[in-house]
Amino acid sequence: MVHTLKEQDLSAGTGFDGKPKKFLIWLFIVSSTIMFGGWTSYYIVFAASKGKGHGLVLPDVFIYSTVVLLLSSLFLFLASKALKKDNISAQKLFLWITLVLGLAFGYLQFDAWSALFHTGAVLVNNNAAISMIYIVSGFHLLHIFAGLCFILSNLFGAYTGLSLEKRKFRMEIASIFWHFIDILWIYLYVFLLLNS
Repeated sequence: MVHTLKEQDLSAGTGFDGKPKKFLIWLFIVSSTIMFGGWTSYYIVFAASKGKGHGLVLPDVFIYSTVVLLLSSLFLFLASKALKKDNISAQKLFLWITLVLGLAFGYLQFDAWSALFHTGAVLVNNNAAISMIYIVSGFHLLHIFAGLCFILSNLFGAYTGLSLEKRKFRMEIASIFWHFIDILWIYLYVFLLLNS
């Protein structure tokens, strides 16, 4: 009887610990959405007052980075499915692929900034719309690195033999965050394309 009560207390504690963490992730997502929404609103107001957008042809590297990010979301989805089927080796493989693709996205973003810089579009200039390209893509990249920390946390859990419940929870958190930054990038890229 005592053992059963202990088990109930532990399971109740695990559920209690998970809910605040998930709430914090959703709170962060909402606040990030508001932040990026504010920046894109500023961009629209600035472009309307000046009668122009950023006036640039966006580097093709942004297209490649978008494809890489979409693929990373696909592989994270496959990792989540593998965990549900208790196929840990497949989960590890898909997590590693997601991690590599996330790092590749970061590299491609730096490559895109370099391409912009070499066309004369620098961060500090007399066209705030050009500066906004660096700001929104830079802050998005910070979100990518935060997402990579969630991926690493899942890899750590897969290799150290955490309980299945904890691994599923970590995977759920990583999936929510990673898919959000994927959708966010698509929105930002399409927005910048339409307002050139």
